[in-house]
Amino acid sequence: QVQLVESGGGLVQAGGALRLSCLASGSIFSINTMGWYRQAPGKQRELVASITSGGSTNYADSVKDRFTISRDNAKNTVYLQLNSLKPEDTAVYYCNAVIQRVRYGSRNNYWGQGTQVTVSS
Repeated sequence: QVQLVESGGGLVQAGGALRLSCLASGSIFSINTMGWYRQAPGKQRELVASITSGGSTNYADSVKDRFTISRDNAKNTVYLQLNSLKPEDTAVYYCNAVIQRVRYGSRNNYWGQGTQVTVSS
């Protein structure tokens, strides 16, 4: 089995910062792309940022220059540094990873349970 466990969410004032972490554990051979998505009430889940195993990153336009994604391949962990937070960043943030569990096996998509980020004005 594979588990993704997020941590680091919370309540912060506008302009503040948070750091989210997501640890992938279990039967893992390799991890390809890791990313963060978010879902606000009444809205669809959207990509926030992603990072490949080689370190290439991709960001939603709404978070560029404010959020930074990084990963530690040795620890199977992905991070999201959220700076200059705005009330519109309020959402449940989900970790996502494309994982290959065994050599020559298929790559599958896994999700964490989500962590709430609330930004007050």
